[in-house]
Amino acid sequence: MAHPDRPSLLLPIVLVVVVLVAAGVGTGLLYEHNNVRSTTPIRVVQVGDNVTVNYIGYFGSGPQVGRVFDTSIYSVATNNLTWPKSLEFSYRGSEAAYSPLPVHVGPSAPSGGYTVGGLTFSSVVPGFWQGLLGLPVNTSQTVSVPPDLGYGSGNPGCLVLRPLTTTVPVTVTVPPANFTKSYPGTNATPGVVFVDPTYGWNDLILSANASAVVVENLPTVGWTVPGTGWPVVVTAVTTTTITVTNRLTLSDQGVVLGQGTAPSGCSGSKYIVSAVDPAAGTYTQDFNPEVDGQTLVFVVSVYEFY
Repeated sequence: MAHPDRPSLLLPIVLVVVVLVAAGVGTGLLYEHNNVRSTTPIRVVQVGDNVTVNYIGYFGSGPQVGRVFDTSIYSVATNNLTWPKSLEFSYRGSEAAYSPLPVHVGPSAPSGGYTVGGLTFSSVVPGFWQGLLGLPVNTSQTVSVPPDLGYGSGNPGCLVLRPLTTTVPVTVTVPPANFTKSYPGTNATPGVVFVDPTYGWNDLILSANASAVVVENLPTVGWTVPGTGWPVVVTAVTTTTITVTNRLTLSDQGVVLGQGTAPSGCSGSKYIVSAVDPAAGTYTQDFNPEVDGQTLVFVVSVYEFY
């Protein structure tokens, strides 16, 4: 039992313990303050990188503004309500055909690209790869690409001026050597009726000999030529000529697609009617790719670094 007149030793001991604990806490806080924990920096796209990219490309200018011309995303490719498609949009046919695009980030890559991890990373238009710079993975960014950083302004030699109204002779005389080329799959036998390969109306072989095959065109007024993206109609027939009229208007400029023979140096057989001039009676077939001469908008997202 403690003596009632003797001072207690408990209080000083408690105070010492409190001071020591406080000192220890203070030392710990000072250590944490002076020793900042290291963190791994987030990797972002730089020139020279090889990355895979998901993208949606749509027109930012022209008659098809807002329409998707290409994408790496299957759900976008198959959704025409939310993502309406351009005239030359090409659906790849299955979900397996859609995957992130391998891109070499920079102004140039070897002609065969860089092969890394079983993928080939090739160059893309400058505006596309420049829009990737500074992006980490799984972050979307919208990039506007003017023609000079995209696909250029197009080749003037791929523009063909055509008349809105043409005449076709009722009777055509063809040398036998050229008959098969002009009318493939048809026997040059008098009396044979066959479908005209250009206009879709019926033709009749009137006569055939060693020097010439004579073919008669048999349309009626009002006949509409099949396979065109707008009405092409027979508007008059005489004993010697057939008048065929392209019923194009100013509202058709840039939004209708046709098919024909491209000039030399122009790829593909598809063309867009880029201009209609009713006063001059002409229209312009543009065999350049639809992306030429337009501002393009890409929604891009880096999928993976390689």
